[in-house]
Amino acid sequence: MKNILVEGHRGYCAEYPENTLVSYEAAIELGVDCFEFDIWLSKDKVPVLMHDGNARRTCGVDKDLRDMTLAQIKELEPAYTAKFGDKFVRKGIKVPTLRELCELVSTKRPHMPLGIEIKEYTEETVDIAVAILKEYGLFENSWFYAFDAPTIKYLKTKYNARTMGYPDFQMKRFDYEEGYRYYDEIGLSMSIVKSEVFPIFASKGLPIHMYCADTEEDVRLCIGKGASLITANDPVPLMKVVKEN
Repeated sequence: MKNILVEGHRGYCAEYPENTLVSYEAAIELGVDCFEFDIWLSKDKVPVLMHDGNARRTCGVDKDLRDMTLAQIKELEPAYTAKFGDKFVRKGIKVPTLRELCELVSTKRPHMPLGIEIKEYTEETVDIAVAILKEYGLFENSWFYAFDAPTIKYLKTKYNARTMGYPDFQMKRFDYEEGYRYYDEIGLSMSIVKSEVFPIFASKGLPIHMYCADTEEDVRLCIGKGASLITANDPVPLMKVVKEN
């Protein structure tokens, strides 16, 4: 069997608040090969990590990150009480910056690949994020993800970044003339992996990232369908099956 990379989704988000340093540190300690995170810019142009552009779901505050300064964002508590109750409340957990994550990775596992989801589809977001990643020597060994075709194109043409896009019907601003030209890899959700359209995207001939396989059954399906990388909210079943194979 070819080597399959194990990627923690938003860190180890089955057990810890997503996109927080505690989640990423737990993923590193668990032994994942890599992990994924999401980038937005604050009002004062600092890359911060959160899946949604709004802080309501994980922090309980209905504000958009782009309208908040970093100082204001640091006042948020991403304890994700809707999922975890009070378990992580008043534990000092903050919304991390990209730089803080880079410092964690550089200290704990400096050669770890990163899956970087660009959520704010501007060239400025890419430029700032790439500069920080290069500063820490983490750019070359990472993938960049986006559900936006011009962002994927910009990453490839400006920086020759390693890119992963998604099926055309999931992408914003997809150019059907250019197609998948700027993709190095393609990301397929489990719903697509299990569907009748899977062969359409497998036939593109690109390495496939499959997400999110949280059961042993799903992991085995991904392996059988040729995944190059598998993402999981809970990497434990994933790591178990990959090790067995």
